[in-house]
Amino acid sequence: EASLEVVPFDWKTLGKYSFLLSIICLITAVASIAGDKYLRELLHVLFKAPPLVKCLGMTATAGAIFAFGLRRRGRRPEKSYSNEAIFFLGVLAVAGAVYQLGLALGRDSGHFSLLILLSCLIYGVLGYCFRSGLIWLFALLSLGGWLGAETGYASGWGAYYLGMNYPLRFTLFGGLLTATALALQNREKLRPFQHTTLVMGLLYLFIALWILSIFGNHGDETTWARVKQIELFHWSLLFAAASGWAIYYGLRHDNATVKGFGMTFLLINCYTRFFEIFWDATNKVLFFALLAVSFWGLGHVAEKLWRIGEKRSD
Repeated sequence: EASLEVVPFDWKTLGKYSFLLSIICLITAVASIAGDKYLRELLHVLFKAPPLVKCLGMTATAGAIFAFGLRRRGRRPEKSYSNEAIFFLGVLAVAGAVYQLGLALGRDSGHFSLLILLSCLIYGVLGYCFRSGLIWLFALLSLGGWLGAETGYASGWGAYYLGMNYPLRFTLFGGLLTATALALQNREKLRPFQHTTLVMGLLYLFIALWILSIFGNHGDETTWARVKQIELFHWSLLFAAASGWAIYYGLRHDNATVKGFGMTFLLINCYTRFFEIFWDATNKVLFFALLAVSFWGLGHVAEKLWRIGEKRSD
């Protein structure tokens, strides 16, 4: 018995990714219908109804799915992943209903951002009422989609809106979303959505800043190609400043999420600048050798920090 050792297995993570893969496979199966002639003809017969009837049908389907999900969550609240997976099917049904509503209303003017905004409002209300982080996530994704589509429509689908290209617009949007999440983190009613909002805000902010640090506030490839990389360096400094703020805030307030984003994107910024500066000017053998040394050093530091944390936990 002294020689026996229990080897743990993370069943929780396995369940989480199994449900995720199940949903991805389901979406793939639905998308593959378009490539199957017989199924396509069958669906054409089944769904030959007008768009408004389809919209009502999808709405009823979404209502039934959400009702089943709420009932199941009430009886089995510990099965959070499968409950959220059921809610995800309801989210897809809502998206289908909104799409069919757009067809019924004849939204062929290009102003489809209003439908995205409608989806955002529906997901927001459902997410808040059901206390579901997954539905709230889709509300935030729809909000970002509406911002891009609405500003694109307002600018005639040009590159700029109020002098800002898409990355700069989403930098401001991500910063506003992050600030809102941090400001409302002590509100009890909004606590279930605070982490999701914070993560989405940081993703919008840092991914937009990363793209901005590469292309700047330029709207087309031709203009960007004529610009020297040093002229875009101030965007890299802004990117680094945002990463530094995230690290400082995370350390000061013991917020691992913000700190992790800051450290990750600070490294991404450094390696992006490394590729920009040395890719053309450096021999490729030396270039990848330097890259290997830098990753070795990074791994060495990470291993030391991990060992320190492991000793403290012991």
